[in-house]
Formats: sequence, C-alpha cells, structure tokens
Amino acid sequence: MTERVAVAHLLRRATFGPTAEEVDAAERDGFARTLDRLLAPDGPDRGAADTPVPVLGPDPAAQLDRGASSEQRRWANQQRREQVTRLLDWWLGRMVAAEHQLAEKLLFFWHGHWATSVQKVRSAGLMLRQLETLRRLGRGALPPLVDAMVRDPALILWLDGQRNTRKAPNENLARELMELFTLGIGGGYSEADVREGARALTGWTVDRRTGMARFEPRRHDPGPKTILGFTAAFDARSYSRLLAERPETARFVADRLWFRFAGANLPAPGGLAGADTVATLRQIFTAPDFAQTRDTLVKQPVEWAVGAMRQLGIRPWALSAQRRRQLVAGLNALEQVPLRPPSVGGWPAGTAWLTTSSAQARLRVAEQLVRAVAPAVLSRLAAAPRDGRPDALARLLVVDGWSERTRTALVPLAGEPRRLIVAGLISPEYTVS
Repeated sequence: MTERVAVAHLLRRATFGPTAEEVDAAERDGFARTLDRLLAPDGPDRGAADTPVPVLGPDPAAQLDRGASSEQRRWANQQRREQVTRLLDWWLGRMVAAEHQLAEKLLFFWHGHWATSVQKVRSAGLMLRQLETLRRLGRGALPPLVDAMVRDPALILWLDGQRNTRKAPNENLARELMELFTLGIGGGYSEADVREGARALTGWTVDRRTGMARFEPRRHDPGPKTILGFTAAFDARSYSRLLAERPETARFVADRLWFRFAGANLPAPGGLAGADTVATLRQIFTAPDFAQTRDTLVKQPVEWAVGAMRQLGIRPWALSAQRRRQLVAGLNALEQVPLRPPSVGGWPAGTAWLTTSSAQARLRVAEQLVRAVAPAVLSRLAAAPRDGRPDALARLLVVDGWSERTRTALVPLAGEPRRLIVAGLISPEYTVS
C-alpha cells in the first residue's frame, strides 16, 4: 500500500470525507504525522468558528401554563419544530465545515452509541446539551462520560428515567445502560443486576421549564443494592462508576469504535482499549488489520452526504431553506437523520444501507447535491481533458481507482460533468470506503 493510499484510507475513516487537497497534505506529512494531527489538532477550528452553536432559547411548550389555549399549544409546538430544524441545519453545517474532522466524526459515533431521539425528547435544547456533553467528554476516559450521561436530561426522558421511583422502579435506563452503553450483551450481568441498577438510578427527574435534571431524594431508594457482586448504597454516580471501570466496558466500547471506524469485515483485535477514547482510536488506526479493512465499510448515509458536500464545495448554510429541507428529506429517505435514531440501539450498519430503495434515494440526493456544487469545483472537473475526466473525478471524490465496470459506465458521461459527478457519488467505489 502506497503512502497516498494509506493516508487516504485513514482520512476516509477518520473524517466525514477528505478533499483531494487534504489527502495531498497528508501524503506530504506521512501517516504518523497525519494521525497525530487528527487525534490532537493544532490551533482553533476555523470551520467550527464559522458555524457557531445556535442560541435556541427555552423550550416554548414548557413555558406554557395549564390554562394555555389550543392555539397557544399549536404555536409552541411549531416553535419546537423550528428549533429542531435550526439545530439539525447547524449540525450538518458543522460536520461539513469543521477542520477538526475527527472530533466531529467521534461526536456522531457517540450520538449513535448513546442513541437518543428528539422525537420523544421533544426539545432541541436538551438534544444540544447532550451533544455538548458528548463533545466535551467523548475524547477522554469513560467514567466521567458515563457519569454525565446517566444524569443527562435528554437520555433520562428518552429512557423513562423520570418515571423511575423507589415505589415503582423503571428498568429501561438501567437495562440499556448495561446492555447497549457499557457492558454490552453478554457482559456478565443478570436480570437481578438490572433491577438493582434501576434502584440505584431512582430519584432523577427533568424540569422541563429549566431543562435541568434534578435529584429528588424522596423518590430515591437509598437502601443497599447488590450489583455485579458488589453491595453498597449505590446511587447514580457510584453505579455509573462501577460500570464504567469494568474491563468488559472498556472492551465493549473499543469493539464498537472498531465496528464504526474499521467495519465488521474483520473482528476487532484484542488489546484495543486505551486509557481514554483518543488512545483507543490510536490503537485502531495503527492496528495491522486496519489497513486490511480498506474498501469494506459501507458509508452511513450521513457520512456519504456530508463527505460529498465537503468534496463538492457545498456549505449547507448557504443553501436556500427549500434545498436544506430537500437535503433532510433525502436523508430521511435514506433512513438516517441526525437527532432521530430509530431506536435506542442506534442505526444499522453495513449492507443494511445497500437496498434497492436506498439506491434510488441515494441517486435523488446525489442529483440534489450536484445542483449545488461549487462553480470552482465544477470548472476544475470540466477543465480536464474529456478522456481524463473519470480520473479527475476519482481525485475529486478521493476514490483510489475505478473498477472496469464503473469506468465503463463513467466514460459516456464524461461530456456532462454534472451527470459524471452523480454517477461517481452513487458508484460502489464511493459508497463503500
């Protein structure tokens, strides 16, 4: 594998989609320096600065009193939807513009891991707060992250934690905390551990007006609980620490990171778990097997669309409101919209994205994106000799090379650069990285 192929593979996995210029720079720097820069970027993120976090304000519906009219409630719910739209537009724009791309890719990973949907939470502000928690703590060691998440207002609402009281324990949050977020299926816990964990999490509610999680001692079960063989008066903090410090949790999270950044084609090697998430990512990207995962990972729809926008010079915030709505509608047709995971298990992966309906939806989104391609990008492609345009397209889309079958399909389109780009975006070589 040449240096260019190696760094292109790294950048395709560690970012939402590298540009040709980013691959050029990485080739000059070499793999090791490029990885260091991805894991610990220097200087401020100018792209993030260009996409400041939206100021959403309080939850409109939560500010209404019980005597609010139907019209007031309709207005508040409309305002809620508009806040969600603003948040989604901002996040997609941030994914495209951010220079510290691995930070954005990691945030999207954690969003899928701690899968929480705004459709039940019904608050853009709470979803934004959760994203900020995942961004702030997601690079570090697991205990602070797990501790913060068990008391995260959006997650509490999503998994009915506010209904979990000493008199009527609700096991949803404790069960998913063990099964999907920390120990994993087969992580050595029992149904009794789930029940006791639910008791440890009692007492937490969410104040909709302030958007804050609040502990109510009278709702909490202060008695001793036995969890994973340890007996203590566990509460949310001590219970989360117990789970986060287990070796099973470190292995499970490392395996999940491998699954999302390297794929399922090869099993995760042993010993990936580092002292923190950044150390684990370094282990993944430098594992000998990582190089063997090239051309095996089906891009998630958001990765595919955001990567295409980066390479085509599209900035979502510069699009008209109608085109932004069309983009989100396209992601919805592809069955992956940020802030709306289908279940607590998150989104599927792999060949689940390669269906007949998804191929048709991908074509429609590709056509939308090409209508918005930056003129300079289109001009560079059009400036290439006609018989060299398939290769110019490969450089533009950071594809190592076309198969004979794909090249045969591209050659007749060389005289029409926009159609050529569409064909490249839906090609197997671009869809699978």
